[in-house]
Amino acid sequence: MVYIDDEIDQKPMNCLAVQALNKKMISSVFLLMTFLFIIMLTFPFAVSHASNFSRNNLANQPIILASSSALSGPASKLGIRLNQGAQIYFDKINEMGGIAGRKVVLKSLDDGYEPFKTLKNTQLFLKNNNVFALFNYVGTPTAAVILPLIKNKQLPFLMPFTGAEFLRTPVIDNIFNLRASYYQEVDAQLNFLVKEKKISTIGLLIQADKFGIAVEKGYLSLMKKHGIEPVVTTRYRRNTEDVALALSILKAKNVEAIAFVGTYQPFAELINTAAEQKFTPFFTTVSFISSHDLFPKLKQQSRVFVSEVMPEPQTCILSICQKFISDMKKAGIIHTDQVQFEGYMNAYLFTEVAKQCAEKLNQACFLNKIKHFSFDFGGIVANFSPDSHQGLNNIYLNIFEKKK
Repeated sequence: MVYIDDEIDQKPMNCLAVQALNKKMISSVFLLMTFLFIIMLTFPFAVSHASNFSRNNLANQPIILASSSALSGPASKLGIRLNQGAQIYFDKINEMGGIAGRKVVLKSLDDGYEPFKTLKNTQLFLKNNNVFALFNYVGTPTAAVILPLIKNKQLPFLMPFTGAEFLRTPVIDNIFNLRASYYQEVDAQLNFLVKEKKISTIGLLIQADKFGIAVEKGYLSLMKKHGIEPVVTTRYRRNTEDVALALSILKAKNVEAIAFVGTYQPFAELINTAAEQKFTPFFTTVSFISSHDLFPKLKQQSRVFVSEVMPEPQTCILSICQKFISDMKKAGIIHTDQVQFEGYMNAYLFTEVAKQCAEKLNQACFLNKIKHFSFDFGGIVANFSPDSHQGLNNIYLNIFEKKK
């Protein structure tokens, strides 16, 4: 029926159109049901195929480790050699087919040992969803500045080149250290100075930043254990060799030993200048200074020792040391040191943990495996637990004594 204003005009409806419409609807419903039935039959195959494609696609993707480290500036030798040691090991693994068929790629950005550059580099890494973990960062102030960004996240922060306590206590879910702590290094130093050398007057010269503060806390705490305290504490500015004023203060106090916290250039300047002034106390420092960098720069009569967290590979007889030296020689590197060895060990540790996840490797699996991981590298045994995210506790004292 069609209504036009008040006039009603009754016309018979053409049922043919309705019948044709019904046939079309029935045909469409039939086709839809047939399509759905075909999908139901093929869905398991499609899912399986997609899953296989996903796995195959993942297997072709590299495992990207991102490092912000000092590749220029006063601490550059640390960043360069740490990553060099790691790269040698990863090259070896990649030549053998990688980890479950996936190659490991180490991407490094230079921060010059300046925290603001580390922050910028890390922000770039965090924007890249393909980064598997942050790895081989160098330094305490550089780690401190990014801690709020990375703390308790899914992204692992692995094996930084620092013994800072704030990366160890309390335990942080996604942060794992291989090396011993600065507190352990300081303890070994004080045992040597106080117990063996019977020294009681010790002065501190501290880099004025988070690194200096972190290690200074260790000295203050552990000196109390020996019933002593620093005679004087002096400071100098990071990335400078401005230690002349500090030396004059320490000399005026006639300290028997100076505990230095910083990088090797200002430390060498301090020792050589003190010797020229006929001032020869014991000098000691933690492993952020490599004895391989420091000792060749000492030209005067002096007594120096460096606490380190890896053995001297050239004199070490452990099988892991021999393996390291062999791999370095194959890469054309003859002169080796503890920093390269630490990088190599960091890469070795990452690889062994990742292998436990194999084809199922992801960040969650890795973090779960490493917190229960124990491994003998060949004479050096690492042990992790949910309560301790530090694998090693080894301290080695390298002593230099130059006489006239």
